[in-house]
Amino acid sequence: MSMVAGTEAALSLRVLLAHSIDYAGLFPPTTLTLETALKNHATYLRSSDAWMLSTFVLPIGKFADAAWFISEFDQNCPLRISALGAKTTNTIDFLEELKTAVRGIREFSGECKNFVLIDQLEIPLPPGVERETLAKMREVIGDLRVRTFWEALTEDAERTISLLAEHNSRTNGQPFSFKLRTGGVTPDAFPSSMQIAKALVAGARQGVAMKFTAGLHHPIRMFRDEVNAKMQRFLNVLGAGLLAIEHGWDERQTCIMLEDENANSFHFDETVFGWRDWKISSDKIEKHRRFITSFGSCSFDEPRQDLRALKLL
Repeated sequence: MSMVAGTEAALSLRVLLAHSIDYAGLFPPTTLTLETALKNHATYLRSSDAWMLSTFVLPIGKFADAAWFISEFDQNCPLRISALGAKTTNTIDFLEELKTAVRGIREFSGECKNFVLIDQLEIPLPPGVERETLAKMREVIGDLRVRTFWEALTEDAERTISLLAEHNSRTNGQPFSFKLRTGGVTPDAFPSSMQIAKALVAGARQGVAMKFTAGLHHPIRMFRDEVNAKMQRFLNVLGAGLLAIEHGWDERQTCIMLEDENANSFHFDETVFGWRDWKISSDKIEKHRRFITSFGSCSFDEPRQDLRALKLL
């Protein structure tokens, strides 16, 4: 089955962005109330651009509060959630947080099973995770059917991705995936293009799926006054991830695409997505999207508005 519903965008763009935006309206800089963010999400689900929308990023500690607003959703438009666990500083506290998360997901899914689907679980890892911790994580998750994304510090991304790949090769369960933070609200929160490139290439070479968060809600890389820094953009990051898989790029080539600020470098039509002289077909994009999955954005409006300004929508 195709990932993409009908829309006016070129097919290659539709496949690239199908279900790619995890709506994170609760988080900075938007920081909406839970009621407002959930009502926004319900509206987006019923819009003509719903094909771009993925999950609603919801902290596990807010499950009970969210239950008050479930009436905004129904069986035709269920609330798909990416459950967010709390940050911890050591392995013991992390495993306790994971147990709390699993218990909360089971309970909330059972209470709201007709209107809520919890598709993802994303939790920051504590520093210095080793393979033994991953084995314990697998035991805690058990038969819970969610896709898991584990976040590590950018400087520890390559090591963590290697550990996840090794773990995945030893288990028959749902593969563990990686979450990469690509920005924030201050300049120091933004990793370098080379750091992102190294993570993308590590994931591509080792078959570890990735999602992204923070700073990606505009399409093309550019300097932004509000953070006094050049921000990575979703077409750069998603496109570089896909092309790195397809063409076996190294970190240097991946970094060049991440740093491209020229919208004219990006080309979409019914058969291929092109960046400069590099191309990838729509069917290969769909195949590789298993590994380059989605990005969290505090806005669902800004990505669409910018794409329309570029005449891509």
